[in-house]
Amino acid sequence: MNDKQSPQSEAVAWTGIVSDVALAVAKGSIGYLSGSKALIGDALYSGADAAAKLAEALPWRPEQGKKNKGALQAEQRRDKKEPIIAVFCSVIIFMGGLQILFSAIRDLTLGHLSTPGEWALVTVLLSILLKEAVFQYQYRYFKRLGDGSHASYADSHRFSLYTSITVFLGITLSMAGSYLEWHPLLYMDPIAALLTGCLILRKGYVLVAGSVYGKPVQELPPEEAANFIETVQRVHGVIRVEHLKAVEQGRYLNLEVKISVNPRITVMEAQDISECARKLLQHRFVHVGDVHMDVVPYDPGYPYKSNHELGDNDIPTLLQ
Repeated sequence: MNDKQSPQSEAVAWTGIVSDVALAVAKGSIGYLSGSKALIGDALYSGADAAAKLAEALPWRPEQGKKNKGALQAEQRRDKKEPIIAVFCSVIIFMGGLQILFSAIRDLTLGHLSTPGEWALVTVLLSILLKEAVFQYQYRYFKRLGDGSHASYADSHRFSLYTSITVFLGITLSMAGSYLEWHPLLYMDPIAALLTGCLILRKGYVLVAGSVYGKPVQELPPEEAANFIETVQRVHGVIRVEHLKAVEQGRYLNLEVKISVNPRITVMEAQDISECARKLLQHRFVHVGDVHMDVVPYDPGYPYKSNHELGDNDIPTLLQ
């Protein structure tokens, strides 16, 4: 099952990249022909989304358990290239955002106002619908997978939706000003372009900050870590999962697991149990990266042990 999930996950991720590129080309072309600076800014934001996702998708990780020395060296070289790719994309995003900002400020100060065509309004509406459809597809898939990626997709989609709504309002109000012959409303399209440029600069800053300072880790909520706990509890010899922490780092998860075992088994047996649990997690969940296992002796505590029980009593209270 998991052998098929990894290519499917990559296909789902590339669906978002291709859709963002297509939307950037379509909105950029219609925005240029209709004279809408706001729509051109929205096109640049879609291109920034595609660049940010592409920077994460390029350095593919080798499969777990199949890394030799050459594969590890190749992975290290890719890890060094990842910040370079992110910085390069962020520079392009910054340049595009500054260009939109300067163009919008020039139009506002010089009074170069134009009314966008109806195709601009239709394009931004269709782009919102298509973007929402792709987001729902990705969000539902990664939420069902339980790897935490849906949270990052939701955060990225929220600001992308803010940008498109800003552009939609700017174009709508500008067209309304033309129809109603109310000149102040004609400023709404360059104002929307100005706001879009600020959002583009924020996108570039987030990308370069993530590559320089590292991506912020996000701990999964307990309800989404239940699948990992259930998997560990299936391992023979594990009495209870004392603690499990799933931390999202990029496209993968790092797990910190503490399990309790029979206190009368040997250290080697406890290590074998923890190694079996670690391999099962990495085999069943292909998005799991590093797994740190801690093993502690099981202590049932009160009321399963008497308070008057002698300290040298080594009779177990739970058969294993």
